[in-house]
Parts: sequence; structure tokens; C-alpha cells
Amino acid sequence: MVIDQNLLPLFLAVAEEDNFRAAADRLGVTRSAVSQGIRRLEDGLGAALVVRTTRAVRLTEAGERLHEAISRPYADIQAALEAVNGSDAPRGHLRIAVTSIAEHVLSGPFIAAFATAFPNVTIDVTVTDEEFDIVGAGFDAGVRLGEVIEQDMVAVPITGDQREAVVASPAYLAAHGTPEHPSDLVRHHCIGWRPAPQVAPYRWEFEKDGVPFDVAVEPQITTNDLWFMLRSALAGAGITFATEETFRPFIKSGQLISLLERYLPPFPGFYLYFPQRRNMAPKLRALIDHARSFR
Repeated sequence: MVIDQNLLPLFLAVAEEDNFRAAADRLGVTRSAVSQGIRRLEDGLGAALVVRTTRAVRLTEAGERLHEAISRPYADIQAALEAVNGSDAPRGHLRIAVTSIAEHVLSGPFIAAFATAFPNVTIDVTVTDEEFDIVGAGFDAGVRLGEVIEQDMVAVPITGDQREAVVASPAYLAAHGTPEHPSDLVRHHCIGWRPAPQVAPYRWEFEKDGVPFDVAVEPQITTNDLWFMLRSALAGAGITFATEETFRPFIKSGQLISLLERYLPPFPGFYLYFPQRRNMAPKLRALIDHARSFR
């Protein structure tokens, strides 16, 4: 069996994008070239790799096995090629996945300073709360809370400790009263968060005398967008819950009131994480060094 290995990057693009058109745009080729390339690869392997629909593609069992087998080795090869391309200067395309609650860590001065310092690096930041293998999905690095990062990843702290905050507008509290204990939240209008439509809303976490506990509030409003939560709280729709840094300017201005603070201790903050590799691309090394110096 002779396989054209030039088709493997094409297969990886399809697997990561779940769409022939998106894979074609990423590779700078036509959709028909992607479709024909996948067909040639399938013919060479004697197995179907993807199931095609009008809107997207999904991997077959054979496709999943191939993707799992080659995604990490191919990423290592790409990193090695970038590291020995005749220059140690960072260059190329850097893809970063960041959770919505960590978006503020990367945006603004952090990413602006990095882009200024490394003009030959193009940066693609995807804000997503989905859980997935960043290497398998074609990302160079991610940013998340340290407690949820996979143990096989290398993690570098990029913030100090964080703290959750429960907040509401003065108008809401005047109309509905102020909760004195987290258990009181079940009797209030709450604005909750969920990562995806099929997932239950996040259980609000607290601590008393060193013992953690959570409260299963029943939000009247639920969303996967942090800024929707913030704007709804500012408008008096209810009580909401997120990192203190999200609300700090509005607490300072008096537009929001911080609640239940004694039940919300600090916890480890956000980390830049990436796979352990023998050869690290200069663009990723530059991002790591930038994160360490920016703290």
C-alpha cells in the first residue's frame, strides 16, 4: 500500500475544521481539491475516513483512529521544521484556544504587545468553552484555569490567584432583598452560565471554614456569553456569578454590588498550557516568554 503523505495535512485540516470549505480556506485550495484529496487517501487506505453531509463532515471510526495516530506526531514535525528553518526568529501562524472567562487575560495590552514585538507571527485566538484536545484540534496553546488543565500538558501561570464574585445591581437588591447566605440564592432571580445548550448550568461554588460546597441555583436567564450575563445584571435582571475581575470596574463605580464575599476565597488563576515537545517552535517559545514577562 503506497499512500501519498502529502494528503495527510489535508486530512488533518478536514478533521479539525469539520468542514470541507473551511479546510479549503485554511489550506488556500479549492473545495474540490480537498474532496478529491480525501477520496484519494480513502482509496489508498481502502477505508472510509469521513462521512459527508451538506453542512459538515464527521470522522468515521477509521478516521478517528488515523487522526489520533498522526495529529501529535505531525504537530511535532511542524514544530521541528519551524525550529530549523534557518532562523530562530519567531514567525508563522499561532493558534490559541481560550475559555470565555480567560479572554480578558489575552486580549488588550497582552496580545497587542506580543503582536508589536513579533510582527512575523500571525495570531488566531478562538474563544470557546468546549473541552477538547488542543493538539488534535490544531492549536498551539490554550488558556484556562489551572485546575481543569490536563495533566499531560505543560502549564505556565499567567495571572495571580483569582476570586469569584456574586453581584447584582442596586435596583435589583432594592426590589428583591440581599442574600445573606449562598443557600438564599435559590429564592432569587439568577443569571447563570452554561458552556453549551445541552449542558446543565454551572453550579455556583462556595466555601465555608475551608469546606467547599456548591449551590444548584435555577437561573431564570442562562447563557454561554459572559458579557450577556454582565449586561443583564447591570440592567437589574438578577444576580450573577463570574470572576471578580470581570465585575471590578462596575463594583468600583457602584453599578454592581458584591455579595457573599466571605464565602468566596481565592483560588489558583489562569495558565497558558501547551504540549510537551522535544522541538518547540520559536513562535510558541516567544509566546511563553512573553506570558512570563507580562505577569
